[in-house]
Amino acid sequence: MSTALNNEPDRRQQATLLIKELQEERQLVWSLYCKIADLKPFLPGKNIQPMLTEFSQMLIDYVSLGHFGVFQRIFEGNERREVVQAVANEIYPEFVSITDVALEFDEKYSQNQEKLFSGSLEKDLSFLGENLANRIDLEDRLCEVMLQ
Repeated sequence: MSTALNNEPDRRQQATLLIKELQEERQLVWSLYCKIADLKPFLPGKNIQPMLTEFSQMLIDYVSLGHFGVFQRIFEGNERREVVQAVANEIYPEFVSITDVALEFDEKYSQNQEKLFSGSLEKDLSFLGENLANRIDLEDRLCEVMLQ
């Protein structure tokens, strides 16, 4: 019994560190998203590809951390609290859907100079931003119960 009690702080500490890392990556992604959005209108002559490539890489790292860090931890049984499991199960389908939006954006724009000025970047960036805002709300809900 004392071994289980001794391991408990380590699991909680790991969860806290994982949440902190997720929130830091999220802040970096959101900050770069806003910088890119400020470049509108997206016209030829603006060199936005390097910033967009950096953003896409950070976006993929961020969404991966959510899946392969937070949710994998929960679904592999490293999180035993029922309230955390319940919230995770409830939000996971929408979380996956938002990840798909991010992956599609990355595929379309991370290395594709021709797509930048096709007229769809502004619309796609806006759609991604709405989805990222929803993801942040979902993450905050999950993080809140994980930190209790």
